Amino acid sequence: MLKIQEIRELIKLIDQSSIDEFTYENEGSKLSLKKGADLSAAQANLLTQKPAETIVQSAHPQAAPAAPKESEKQHEAKEEPSEKENTVKITSPMVGTFYASSSPDTDVYVSRGSKVKEDSVVCIVEAMKLFNEIEAEVKGEIVEVLVENGQLVEYGQPLFLVKPE
Repeated sequence: MLKIQEIRELIKLIDQSSIDEFTYENEGSKLSLKKGADLSAAQANLLTQKPAETIVQSAHPQAAPAAPKESEKQHEAKEEPSEKENTVKITSPMVGTFYASSSPDTDVYVSRGSKVKEDSVVCIVEAMKLFNEIEAEVKGEIVEVLVENGQLVEYGQPLFLVKPE
């Protein structure tokens, strides 16, 4: 079975290439990646999957502009300040559900005014019952939380604005 980081790398590679569809099978597990699928198609595939099959899609809404290349994403999401208010965007690395805390009865990881380091966990994005901790990847202060707890997020969607130190 592939690890989450390996799946993320595959998504990035497929996103940068001219390949529209990629399937990987190993030891009864199946990973299927498709570009250009709308969210409803991604949800339909997730609902109709076989128990031993895993489907991950890089879903982009049809009305959205083309996804930026990896080099542009790294500048936007990691350490390069955006032109708007000299902030850095922390973006979602996948399609899933945003959670601000590890469970409903615990405090949120970060809120407006929180100080973060590169390795600080800022939220969880849940995709197909896998809970992925998202790290800040930048040192600074949270200026704005852009999504609400329990909200569905897209690949590359900004989650937080950080004023870098």
